[in-house]
Amino acid sequence: MKIDKNSARAARQLMRACVDQSGRLQQPRVRAVVKRLSEEKPRGYLRILAGFERLLRLEVEKRHALIESAAPLGTALREKIRADLQAKFGTDLDFEFTENPGLLGGLRVQVGSNVWDGSVLAKLEALRNSLS
Repeated sequence: MKIDKNSARAARQLMRACVDQSGRLQQPRVRAVVKRLSEEKPRGYLRILAGFERLLRLEVEKRHALIESAAPLGTALREKIRADLQAKFGTDLDFEFTENPGLLGGLRVQVGSNVWDGSVLAKLEALRNSLS
């Protein structure tokens, strides 16, 4: 669904209303906003809800860290990674550690739209691209 300028603006205003002064998303406010929109059904409310949902998804992704490794990580290394990411992005991150043997070695870390790829696979692909 294409979102027009007015709906996008309304969605951004709703998003600002759902974030507290520290920049954290307040779930009770989100629920209240969605409930009120669905009850009142203002003009273009479906487009507003679509834009609001997109903004919410992006905000939630910013608070989620996905750490992929080729082999299982030890507890000490997990805690070091967790501490480093919390220092950079804040203490309210959710962490997901997964194994991906296709990486061959190293780590791939994604927090929101930020990706750090230190895997052997990425380095081999970069080398292949530089030689071709």
